[in-house]
Amino acid sequence: MNYENWISYRYLTASKGRFLSFLNLVSVAGVAIGVTALIVVTGVMTGFGNNLREKIIGTTPHVMIEKETGVGGFNELRERINVIEGVEDSSAYIQGNVFLESAVGQATGIFIRGVFPETESRITKIDQYLIKGTLKDLIDDGVFIGSELARYFGYRLGDTITVISLGSGVSGQGWRYQLKVAGIFKTGMADYDLNLALVHLNKAQDIFGLDGNIATGIGVKLKDPYAAREIKDSIYGVIGHGFLVKTWIDINRNLFEALFLEKWGLFIILTLMVLVASFNIISTLIVTVTSKIHDIGILQSIGVPRRSIRRIFTKQGIFIGTLGTFWGLVGGVGLSYILKTYVKVPEEIYSIDHVPVDLQPVDIAIIVGAALVISYLATIYPAAKAANLQPVEALRYE
Repeated sequence: MNYENWISYRYLTASKGRFLSFLNLVSVAGVAIGVTALIVVTGVMTGFGNNLREKIIGTTPHVMIEKETGVGGFNELRERINVIEGVEDSSAYIQGNVFLESAVGQATGIFIRGVFPETESRITKIDQYLIKGTLKDLIDDGVFIGSELARYFGYRLGDTITVISLGSGVSGQGWRYQLKVAGIFKTGMADYDLNLALVHLNKAQDIFGLDGNIATGIGVKLKDPYAAREIKDSIYGVIGHGFLVKTWIDINRNLFEALFLEKWGLFIILTLMVLVASFNIISTLIVTVTSKIHDIGILQSIGVPRRSIRRIFTKQGIFIGTLGTFWGLVGGVGLSYILKTYVKVPEEIYSIDHVPVDLQPVDIAIIVGAALVISYLATIYPAAKAANLQPVEALRYE
């Protein structure tokens, strides 16, 4: 250990001067609390974002191919799509709006989605979200409804529901269809669980008056969901631009951008907490310089250069920042583990029973780096003032 580090360490840990020791402790604690808050909040935001992203990927295809007049010959089109590199499988679907008629005669608008059960389970996680019933029950007049819709109307397995297709019927009031509740699913996303119902694709064709070889679109599952934009271009190259190709990223762009801005907005706000803590470092170093003027004069009189004196106090501030960042890192990781393991959240609201904390190494590196940089910047002025003291003036304080 060279003399600069030794003197810095002595100034930081010297037992003499309880006030200085208290200031050092407050400075370390301030940085530690700021870093802890940054790590925990960023981890929670990332966890909730990833949890939401997984739900979206699980409930909708990665890529959707549609056409305003409907997709005809969808089986032949699926064969052409399935050979594209990066595509895992595909399935046709029909989707449209209907009215759900309640027992008291009131009508509520919902989405009906017609699917082939045997292929739908290969592009979405609907089989994993079923809490009652099985995919093989989605036949004839069977319907799967969301858990929120079932709870709101009090539906159970085997109950009959009435849906009214829009724009059909001689009276203009639409055709009524009796469907039997064959399954209940829970995705954890309230909009889906309250407004979506699944039927067999053949039944959806009947409800919406479509020919047997026409579907609303084709859903595609990718081997890598995050390669959707690149594969979207490949799909256009195979089927042409007469279709509308949408990815799950395109559909939820506003949501993901809002989550991104919220996460980094909180990061900036909490970084200000570390910035405020850095003022403690400045005040601590100024008090240290003031109380050690005599020492500074002696060091200068024996030939210690000004740059070494500057480094002594700079290193003291860096020691404080590093120590605070270390304990903040320990506290942040520890608190995140406690939140993820022991803190429960309402499962009926979030569809999870714990706080979804996800600590990313990149985020932690940015937080640690920002704390260390702020700590270093806080040392510049006090260290410069110490280095600029004249030996004669310093020794007058003896």
